[in-house]
Amino acid sequence: MKAVVIESYGSSDVLQVMDIDIPRPSAHEVLIKVDKTSVNYADIKNRQGLKKKMEGPKILGLEAAGTIAEVGSEVKILKVGQRVVAFPEKGSYAQYTVANEALTFVLPNEIDFTTAAASPIVSFLSYQLLKDIARMQLGETVLIHAAAGGVGSTAIQMAKLFGAKTVIGTVSREEKFSTVLAAGADLAITYEDFSSKVNEYIDGDGVNLILDSVSGSVFEESFACLTPYGRIVHFGNTSNQTGRIPTTALHSSCRSVLGFSFGTTRKKRPETIKPVADEVFKLLVNGDVQVKVGAEYSLYEVKKAHDMIENRENTGKIVLTVS
Repeated sequence: MKAVVIESYGSSDVLQVMDIDIPRPSAHEVLIKVDKTSVNYADIKNRQGLKKKMEGPKILGLEAAGTIAEVGSEVKILKVGQRVVAFPEKGSYAQYTVANEALTFVLPNEIDFTTAAASPIVSFLSYQLLKDIARMQLGETVLIHAAAGGVGSTAIQMAKLFGAKTVIGTVSREEKFSTVLAAGADLAITYEDFSSKVNEYIDGDGVNLILDSVSGSVFEESFACLTPYGRIVHFGNTSNQTGRIPTTALHSSCRSVLGFSFGTTRKKRPETIKPVADEVFKLLVNGDVQVKVGAEYSLYEVKKAHDMIENRENTGKIVLTVS
């Protein structure tokens, strides 16, 4: 099969399409013929060696959409021929991949493979951030950092759907404002002095909830526009910087910092994802949530896809066509 393989860490130049053996599923796994996959910022960090270390050649990619080609001996529910999305442990930039049955979800017929490939990380994560971690309440105000990306634009839609009174999105440059507003945000702003802009817009009260995948100084400044009893959910570190706050910023104001990793959840508590998938699929089928696809490339154009995300030129998800 064809697969995008890296044999060393580095720039997008290390990405190479190679012929390798089709993997075989173990007892509790399924083999998936991949139709489409997606590129996430975590793939960039993996390629650069900023996450776990590599042992031998590696295939990148966190999510895949395709058709089950083979099932392991202990797989009870999933069947050959079913259309699925999955979170493979050993990469998805390939014509075939294997995934544990607990992390493989049957697609409703109404969801096409492009939407399916773009959706799992951003939609499952957005749902869990708002519903399970932050426990967003009706009428709350929400600030979403990196709002033009896949998670950001999806979280905006869900926050509005779940009853947010006001949603504000931050982006790196004004050209991305249209994407944020089209997703349903009430205000789009750049990161420059964003806390003052937020407080001015909502009359100085601060927001109830902040979703932060940037960290660093953005995380630190977020507390200047977080209301008493507000929550900030930290779920990423695209700045590659550490954000620090004094503990006195928390107890007297009754504010909270909540951490979440969808990757850790897939490894440690995969059983919690199935109910999320069921709810998210309903939202996608009904058109209540639409995952924006910013660009689509072939497997042989993976370098372009990585460069677009690394240079922060993308809006929405980047999809790779594999089949």
